[in-house]
Amino acid sequence: MQLPDPPLKNQPLQDKVALITGTGSGIGRATALLLAKQGAKIFSIDRTAEPAEATAEMIRQNGGEAQVSIADISHADSMQQTIQAIGEKYGQIDIVFANAGVNGVWASLEDLTPEEWDDTLNTNLKGTFLTVKYAVPYLKQHGGSVIINSSVNGTRMFSNTGATAYACSKAAQVAFSKMVALELARYRIRVNVICPGAIATDISESTQKRALEHIKEPVEYPEGRIPLTDGQAGTAEQVAQLVLFLSSDAASHISGTEVWIDGAESLLQG
Repeated sequence: MQLPDPPLKNQPLQDKVALITGTGSGIGRATALLLAKQGAKIFSIDRTAEPAEATAEMIRQNGGEAQVSIADISHADSMQQTIQAIGEKYGQIDIVFANAGVNGVWASLEDLTPEEWDDTLNTNLKGTFLTVKYAVPYLKQHGGSVIINSSVNGTRMFSNTGATAYACSKAAQVAFSKMVALELARYRIRVNVICPGAIATDISESTQKRALEHIKEPVEYPEGRIPLTDGQAGTAEQVAQLVLFLSSDAASHISGTEVWIDGAESLLQG
């Protein structure tokens, strides 16, 4: 990935501390680079060191500040210790982007195992819960912005047969964001959720699809599954721009809201 342009003067996120999970590639990496360009100090939590460190090094080479901690977002003790260390180091956390997640196993309800269900829900939903929960004491100090990365699946689109565990985890993230947005509003903490559609990242490579042909409904879509772009997937950088907006003062009166970023894909395929 090409390095971003040199940092701008009068950066909108100057002196802000941004906690981002899953910065090794895709949306997480693009967002870390963009927020750093806008002045934020980036603290990444990732379960794989090498790609996350590569992102951090790109930020440092461009004059920004970035650090990486290795942790599994579904493990409470690890997340508590990691986020506490971030808060104590900087004395604040201003932005939280709960981005890390998995597609998991896509299979029929009869074929999907309880363990596979748990793996997906633990990472996507419990991981979001833990990320936000342990950041709250630091967000309360000055207010801040939480952005949760959900999906069109389970929120406005239900045509990906077999993605039941994934869709349920993503629908629950939306409910979580609304509950927490109201709870934390008195502390000037905004909580919003983004719902990307088809985005050019590598997350689909880790999807385990198993024997879906016999359960999938036969549906023919018009040419181009994404109406706005003649079928072309969106980019991680476009999603990063949305996260930047929701992180900034330009979104100071927006909370408890989901935003779909999918080129109208979910309206066609819902």
